[in-house]
Amino acid sequence: MNDAAGMIVTTANQIQGRSVRAELGIVRGLVVRTPNIFQGIFGAFRVLFGGNIATYEGVCEKARQHAYERMVAQARTLGADAVIAMRYDATELMSGITEILAYGTAVKLD
Repeated sequence: MNDAAGMIVTTANQIQGRSVRAELGIVRGLVVRTPNIFQGIFGAFRVLFGGNIATYEGVCEKARQHAYERMVAQARTLGADAVIAMRYDATELMSGITEILAYGTAVKLD
């Protein structure tokens, strides 16, 4: 997949039709997020009544996007053409505070 600025990012370990000339190292984007007070209150009410919590979905999606953008920016500083084996990870640091990590291997392509 190409992001808006032309960086190839894929969860695969290779890019079809291209060969990896050099591995530049692991790149990552890290974001630590917590919902704001209003999102937290609305989410708490939603927990009581059940169902999908769209407020928290938005917080999570924004955090993943920011982590992704930071990972791509780090790959660019290394002069990468692509990021392969891209993954996301999330860890709850404490109640209501979550770390989102996007990571992969920055590579130069032939």
